[in-house]
Amino acid sequence: MNYKNNFQPLQIVCLEHLATCLYAEVIQVVESRQMCWVRPMLLVSVTDIEPSVLDLRSTVDLLWSLASFRPALDTEILPFLANIFTSTPPLQSNNYARQQLNYFVQQLWQAQKSELQNNTIAD
Repeated sequence: MNYKNNFQPLQIVCLEHLATCLYAEVIQVVESRQMCWVRPMLLVSVTDIEPSVLDLRSTVDLLWSLASFRPALDTEILPFLANIFTSTPPLQSNNYARQQLNYFVQQLWQAQKSELQNNTIAD
């Protein structure tokens, strides 16, 4: 089933790269450009011990390819949401959160660019 065209505002979606997931709230789906405007909420990196969770609510919105997102499952996101909504993020973490989001987006961009180039070469 293809969920990608069924995203609704306020829905939580996930953008994955390697062992990191960006969870974001859908603001708007731009069908004509196949893009999704989202508001980042969490960046979760899975480690051997336990997940590292970074609150991204103080960062900037993101416009990204609709095809890259998947719906977030309630069972995967609820434990993290409970933690961030019961605590106030420290002000000094804003810059760090922005840097980490920027780094994630750069890594994802490079991976998708490389994949596109490899597919073009294979054709």
